[in-house]
Amino acid sequence: MQIFLTVSIIIIALVFFIFEWLSADLTALSVAVVLILLKLVSPEEGISGFANNATITVMAMFILSAGITRTGVIQIVRDLLIKWGGKNASQQILVMGLVIGPISAFINNTAVVAIFLPIVEAWCKQQKISVSKLLIPLSFVTILGGMLTLIGTSTNILASGISKQLGYGEFSLFQFTGLGMITFVIGLVYLMVFAPKLLPERIPAKSNLMSENYNLKDYVTELIILPSSSLVKQTLRQSGIQRKFDIDVLELIHNDTHFLPPFADKKLSVGDILLVRGSRESLLEIKDEKGVEIFADFKFSNLEQNNKENEEKIAEVLVLSNSRLIGSTLKDLRFRQRYNGTILAIRRGEELVRERLGKVPIKFGDLLLIQAPKESFIGLQTTRELLVLEERDLDTLRTDKAWIALSIILGVILIAAFNILSILVSSLVGVILMVITGCLKPGEIYGAVRWDIIFLLAGLIPLGIAMENSGTTEWLANFLVNVGGDLSGYWILTCFYIVTSLMTEILSNNASVVLMIPIAAEVAKSLSLNPVAFIFAVTFAASNSFLTPIGYQTNTMVYAPGGYKFSDFAKIGLWLNLLFMIVTPLLITLIYGL
Repeated sequence: MQIFLTVSIIIIALVFFIFEWLSADLTALSVAVVLILLKLVSPEEGISGFANNATITVMAMFILSAGITRTGVIQIVRDLLIKWGGKNASQQILVMGLVIGPISAFINNTAVVAIFLPIVEAWCKQQKISVSKLLIPLSFVTILGGMLTLIGTSTNILASGISKQLGYGEFSLFQFTGLGMITFVIGLVYLMVFAPKLLPERIPAKSNLMSENYNLKDYVTELIILPSSSLVKQTLRQSGIQRKFDIDVLELIHNDTHFLPPFADKKLSVGDILLVRGSRESLLEIKDEKGVEIFADFKFSNLEQNNKENEEKIAEVLVLSNSRLIGSTLKDLRFRQRYNGTILAIRRGEELVRERLGKVPIKFGDLLLIQAPKESFIGLQTTRELLVLEERDLDTLRTDKAWIALSIILGVILIAAFNILSILVSSLVGVILMVITGCLKPGEIYGAVRWDIIFLLAGLIPLGIAMENSGTTEWLANFLVNVGGDLSGYWILTCFYIVTSLMTEILSNNASVVLMIPIAAEVAKSLSLNPVAFIFAVTFAASNSFLTPIGYQTNTMVYAPGGYKFSDFAKIGLWLNLLFMIVTPLLITLIYGL
C-alpha cells in the first residue's frame, strides 16, 4: 500500500509539473504536505528539506552571486566580448564560451545570463548581427559551464546531497570537473560550427528600432481633439477613455508643448493631440463616440528618436522567474501607477501581444516593451524581479567593492576545494562577509534568494525520503533490472541518461534528479555496478537540457528577447542532446568506471 501511494503521488506530481496547473515550487510543497498527511514521512522528515545541506548551500550561493552582481565584478569582463568578439557569430560564440563558461562554473547561471543578455544584445546591434544568432548559444554556454563544478548549478548541489543521503558521500567541488570540461569543449565546438547555420534571424540584424521589431506602426498613432469633441474641457480621468477603451495615452501635446505622464488631471482643449497606443478597432470607436480625428501619418520611429533626446525613453524589460508580477494582469497590478511606465507590447517567444494588454496574465520570460521616464528605468534596474535589457549604469553598482566581493568568492572556493571547510560552511561565511564588508546590504540578501527554487528543493527532498522509506525505490529498481537485466552496464547507464534527459525537458531538472538518482543508484547496486557513475549520468543528463525553451530557466530567459519559435530550440538542441547521449555515458565509463 505504501508503494502504491508513493507511486500515485509521483504520477500526480508529474502531471501537475507537466501541465503547470500549479507553479513548480507550490507543486513540490504540496507533495511534501501530502506525504506527511499520508504518513509516508514523519513531520520532521517532511520539513527536513528546509534544513537540508543542499537547500542551505543553494540559498547561500544565490546570495554570493548577488554580491558579485551588485558590485559589478562581471561587468569588468564585458569589454573582452567586445574586444575579442570579432565580426562573425562563430567567433563571438567562442569568446562567450571562453569568458562566460568559467564564470558560470562559480556563479548562478541565471544571474550570468541576466548580466550578459543586454551586453550581447548591444554587441549584436554594434556588429549588425541578429541577436537571434547568439542568445540561444549564450544560454547553452552557461548551462555547459554550470557543469564544471559542484556549485555551478543548484542541480549539482542537490545531487550531491542525495548522494550523501544514499550513503555514497558528497561530491567535492571539482569532482566531475574533468568530465564537465570535456563536455563543455564538445558543446562549444558544436555551437561554433552549427549555431550560425541552424539559428534563423528572427529579429532583423539591421533594425535598431523597437517599433519595427514589435510591428507597432499600426498600434501607435495621434488623435486630434476637434471642436465638436465631448473631450473638450474634460480631464483624461473624467473622460475615462483609458478605462473604457483598449488604449494608453503616452503623450499630450498642447500648443506645441509636450506633456508626459502623469497628466490625468490636465484639461483637454480643442486642437490638443493625444499620442495613444491602441488597436484599430478601439481608435475607430473613440473617433465615433468622442469626436476626435485620427492622424494616420504618425511615425512611431520619430517617437523613438525623440525619446533619445528627452527625459522619456523606450526599452525592453524581461520578467524574471521570481517576479511578483507573474500570474497577475497589468490591470490588477496597476502597473502604470506602480512603475510610472506604460507597456506598449508584450513579446512571448514568437507571439506578439499588442491588444487588450491590461487583461493579459504576465508569465516568466515575457518581454515587456515599456515607455517611461528615464528615472523609472533606473528604479527598474535595481529590482531583481525585472531585467531592463540594457547595460546597467556603473553608478548604480558598488564598483568600489568589486575586488572585495571577488576575494570573498575566491576564498569560499579555495577553502572548499582544499577541504578546510565544507562548501556549506564556507559559503555561509562568505554570505556574512558580503554583508559586513558592504558588498550587500542586509535587506538585499532576502531579495537575492530565488525562493521558488528553495521551496522546490525543500518540497522535493521529502519525496526522495518517502521513496526510500516505502520501498518504492527498491521496487522500481527490481522492475527495471528484470526488464533490462540482459543489457550491458554501459547500455543501462545510457538508458538512464536518455530517460533523465527526456524527463528534464518536461519537468524541472531538480525534480528529475530527485526521482532518478535513487532508482539509478539502486539498479547499479543490484547489478554490482558503480552507483556513483550512475549518479553522475543522471546529474549531467538533468542539467544538459537543450531541447525546449522550458527545460532550463536560462532557455526561458532568452526565448522572448531572441524572438525565437519553440522549434528553434529543438532545431539546434536535438543534435546536441543526441551527441551528449552518446558521448557522456562513454566518458563516464572511461573516467569513473562501471
